[in-house]
Amino acid sequence: MENKILVETSARHIHLTQESFDFIMGSKPGEHAVLGFRKELSQPGQFVSDVRLDIVGPVSPKTGTSKTIAGVSILGPLRDHNQVEISATDARTLGLAAPIRLSGDVKGSAPIEIVNPLNGKKLELKEGAIVAKRHIHMTPADAKEFGVRHGDNVKVLIEQPDRKTIFADTIIRVSPNFKLAMHIDTDESNAANAGGLVYGKIVDCECDKDDCECEEGKGCCCGK
Repeated sequence: MENKILVETSARHIHLTQESFDFIMGSKPGEHAVLGFRKELSQPGQFVSDVRLDIVGPVSPKTGTSKTIAGVSILGPLRDHNQVEISATDARTLGLAAPIRLSGDVKGSAPIEIVNPLNGKKLELKEGAIVAKRHIHMTPADAKEFGVRHGDNVKVLIEQPDRKTIFADTIIRVSPNFKLAMHIDTDESNAANAGGLVYGKIVDCECDKDDCECEEGKGCCCGK
């Protein structure tokens, strides 16, 4: 099998529970708000909704004000936990100490406020803001072909015009519900010049060509 993985840039976004979504949309007691569809995503069943909310950081002790990033999309379907995925640059803009975590690992993560600009509703999360750790979605069949397992930590080489980048600490995530794709955030995408249709490959080392000791056929980044 060709060692080739589609690399997608994951922009900042929000995941909400039904309860939190009902609150932020101002639903009447006993009624559920419906998350509308705007665009399909690559992972099966996942989509960008038609709802955009604002995310707000803490009040700065220096300025007495808080920073806001407006127009952040909710992704669907609704989940069993609240989560806001941002880049490290976004975190600095908002004044948050958001940890680098895999999606779903929100315990002890940064607090954040979510605001609906259409009705003024504010949802204050005590935790939930993270910088998403880069990862690769695979089916069990994909994992078998690539020789990896769920939770493995791999290196991925992305070769773009004028820039070659190796992303270490990339986590393999395996599920029959996934479709093969690597997800990086906007900071990582810019660093790798990864605009447009981009592919990466799993490599075995980060060595220089002169001292490479990789075995032939192992997909070494130095080309041997």
